[in-house]
Amino acid sequence: MDLTTTLGLIIGIGGLLVGVVVEGGHLASMISLPAFIIIFGGTVGATAIGFSVKDLKNVPTLLRIAFFEEDYDVMQLIALVVKFAEKARKEGLLALEDDLATIDNKFLRKGMQLVIDGTDAELVRSIMETELAFIQERHHKGASIFDAAGGYAPTMGIIGTVMGLVHVLGSLKDADALGPAIATAFLATLYGIGSANVFFLPIAAKLKNRSANQIVVYEVALEGILSVQAGDNPRIVEEKLEAFLPPRDRIKQSNKEK
Repeated sequence: MDLTTTLGLIIGIGGLLVGVVVEGGHLASMISLPAFIIIFGGTVGATAIGFSVKDLKNVPTLLRIAFFEEDYDVMQLIALVVKFAEKARKEGLLALEDDLATIDNKFLRKGMQLVIDGTDAELVRSIMETELAFIQERHHKGASIFDAAGGYAPTMGIIGTVMGLVHVLGSLKDADALGPAIATAFLATLYGIGSANVFFLPIAAKLKNRSANQIVVYEVALEGILSVQAGDNPRIVEEKLEAFLPPRDRIKQSNKEK
């Protein structure tokens, strides 16, 4: 499980609830079923309008990606590609066919299969770049679902508050109940703004971050695939791929090799 996502959610919600208690409020006063139904029902409905059923079916998978960290070890990938470059120079590209089953990275495996099959380098680049573009598009669409929900939730909160105030102002007979009723009406705004800024928008940001990390891995893989196909010296392949790493990680990679 991804520690930052889980801890961030706990700290965010916990901070809001502790703040209520510190101010002398009661947690029970923060609960309003009508406000919950209006905000989350309205947000889900409004978000669903902008996307297809196929897109929305991916929401559980997107949440799993956000809450469970996936390992993208770029340095391990570089070491693997350099190993392939060494073997290809010594034994030829066909010798790499036995190693395909050991590759966990589907993108790298597909590219290496194209190379082993003798596909032209430009065609390999075109095929893999097209796949990379569509991966980015899928990732963007997934994050945009939560971005959209984060935009609708505060507005639904205002709508819920207005509905509550209309109901309150329509029955002013009991003046003593006026204050609590208005407070309950404003819970809708709290739910809307709170859910947007503690859950929907942060999850969208996490998905974008996950996507960026994965795309870097795939770009390294693509450059490595083309370098192996071109028969580049393994040392040159390593230098070329390390260019994708920040300086600190390049030092770590060099120390690991020693």
